[in-house]
Amino acid sequence: MSTTQARAVRFDEYGDRDVLRVTEVPMPQPAAGEVLVEVRAAGINPGEAAIRSGAMHERFPATFPSGQGSDLAGVVTELGAGVTDFGLGDEVLGFSWQRSSQATHVVVPVSQLILKPAALSWEVAGALYVVGCTAWAAVEAVAPKPGETVAVSAAAGGVGTVVVQLLAARGAHVLGIASPANADWLTAHGATPVPYGDRLADALTAAAPGGIDAFIDLFGPQYVQLAVELGISRDRIETIISFQKAQELGTKSAGSADASTREVLTEMADLVASGRIEIPVAATYPLDGVRDAFAELEKRHTRGKIVLIP
Repeated sequence: MSTTQARAVRFDEYGDRDVLRVTEVPMPQPAAGEVLVEVRAAGINPGEAAIRSGAMHERFPATFPSGQGSDLAGVVTELGAGVTDFGLGDEVLGFSWQRSSQATHVVVPVSQLILKPAALSWEVAGALYVVGCTAWAAVEAVAPKPGETVAVSAAAGGVGTVVVQLLAARGAHVLGIASPANADWLTAHGATPVPYGDRLADALTAAAPGGIDAFIDLFGPQYVQLAVELGISRDRIETIISFQKAQELGTKSAGSADASTREVLTEMADLVASGRIEIPVAATYPLDGVRDAFAELEKRHTRGKIVLIP
């Protein structure tokens, strides 16, 4: 790769993982208010698989050829005109709204970056944005009070692991819905594990005899329906994924876009850097292993984040 070329994940049509490729592209050039970042780590997320497959075409249509990725961490290598927030060589983390972070280099507006705390590894820093800001928005949506009981579906996934810890830090009693394999992790992080299955409603009721005050869905519409059937107030039911169901039932659907600010990102980075919140990294893959990375992600049994290392 020359100084005039970068490498990036691309796809030219909707489809399964086989449509993904890594190709050489012209080196991005920062415009005014932007910087060029040499990417050291870029997290992958379930929403990217849904966009690539075409399942999200109505809400988030792709323009071909399309790149991929929001999460990123790396080093500033070039400054656009007027940039004073960062200097060459600064270590940063943040996000792209151009589906472009799964690459060796990416141009990012300075408003979407913060300095990387030294205590954060590249893998964690590159995995922080989507799960951190989405979890923050989801927790804010249900406004938990100390002592309240909040149920969380997919509690051991990328966003779920952060939601559980944020809720516990606020003094909530967390019911973490996940597979039995994640019970020990959930218990160690302040949650009561509840295995998913056919008798989930009974299991939740048994775990919270005083009732459930709020529900955060991170998996699918069946959990939004379950929350309503459990008698939880609809203004305290939140989903980050089941938008149609939320609209149908009048529940909430806040997501990362509702918390995509430097202030929230800085708060989450500080919580992780200080050790008050853990972001588990399940696996790392080279950029050329992007198909394998999504194959693992799409099993939907990963605890924490999967990260590409360009």
